[in-house]
Amino acid sequence: MSDMPPTPRSRILITGHRGMVGSALVRRLQAGGYTELITRSRAELDLLDQRLVHEFLAREKPDYIFIAAAKVGGIQANNEYRADFLYDNLQIQNNLIHGAHRAGIQRLMFLGSSCIYPRDCPQPIREEYLLTGPLEQTNEPYALAKIAGVKLCESFNRQYGRQYVSVMPTNLYGPNDNYDLANSHVLPALIRKAHEAKARGDAEYVVWGSGTPKREFLYVDDLADACVHLMEQHYDGPLVNVGTGQDITIRELAQTVMQVVGFTGRIVFDADKPDGTPRKLLDVSRLSALGWRARTSLNDGIRQAYQAATWPGKC
Repeated sequence: MSDMPPTPRSRILITGHRGMVGSALVRRLQAGGYTELITRSRAELDLLDQRLVHEFLAREKPDYIFIAAAKVGGIQANNEYRADFLYDNLQIQNNLIHGAHRAGIQRLMFLGSSCIYPRDCPQPIREEYLLTGPLEQTNEPYALAKIAGVKLCESFNRQYGRQYVSVMPTNLYGPNDNYDLANSHVLPALIRKAHEAKARGDAEYVVWGSGTPKREFLYVDDLADACVHLMEQHYDGPLVNVGTGQDITIRELAQTVMQVVGFTGRIVFDADKPDGTPRKLLDVSRLSALGWRARTSLNDGIRQAYQAATWPGKC
């Protein structure tokens, strides 16, 4: 395959194109004038089936692949469905990365998660802190799968001279997020809880944990912009963190969500529920040095996410 920088006619495969990250990549690529985008739904291509994936890649031979397909969820889902999260994510990424290599595809981007880093990392988290300590137990299976994906990309680069890049986004939110309270992440869960508390006229809404952990949040369209930036820069270096470089406590986040949604009650913290990692802020200096920074403020991003949000009963 060609090793030239992408052009508007480059054939680009986006896996997981109906998910939050994949759909943001499609929006960004289309806005950038890319016309040869390749997408397949789960019904059209089962990424858990190695034979089908390898045959598809050999037939389509995209110039670039974004691996945005994954089994994802919040603390509760990660902790409850540990085997599913580990197996499904390993299988999906192995099929795609190995299949890309077998098809002679030179360039690929693997999207991981900041949960790959040790639970008690020095802050902010630099890329080289990977594998320097124990993981957060509640999402260890998902993190292990993503670490394996990073190392698989690195190993194909080293052994075969491929240009398989890994990016590690911080906590994401935005259009096409998951608002199912049984397995959503913290920000969409807070948005839905505040909306429903307001609709019922409740005096309060409940937030998991103590409210003291600090988290960083990145609007998903900013992530897509960073990914396309790296693709267009022909970046082929080591793992790259993608974030804003700023964090906020869960209490402050809940208050911001209340303001955006218009809920005027009070917050009650359920300290019996897990907090997860105490703090998780990414060092984004490597990405900054490559000429990119996030543009969407948290207030603006939450407002856009809330406007786009859908779940049963939301008007």
